[in-house]
Amino acid sequence: MYFVYILASGRAGTLYVGMTNDIRRRVWEHREGVADGFTKAHGVKRLVHVEVFETALQAIQREKALKRWRRNWKCNLIERENPEWSDLFDTLGPS
Repeated sequence: MYFVYILASGRAGTLYVGMTNDIRRRVWEHREGVADGFTKAHGVKRLVHVEVFETALQAIQREKALKRWRRNWKCNLIERENPEWSDLFDTLGPS
């Protein structure tokens, strides 16, 4: 399984779109600031949206599409499933 996810620093803050095959590990890395980069520099740690795909190709295509979306489109996507912008990390199953 492959995952496309959106992290946020807050409702009005910075958004980050990523893709991984291990959602728990990858979000943990973002949250802990394990690697230097965009999410560490901008404090983007809250998992607010996740989509699951069968193939890497599907996930990559979706990630690229979401990265081209306008911010308000991403916000609408998040609010359809997660209107409170809650951190979904603890709702993830085991890796």
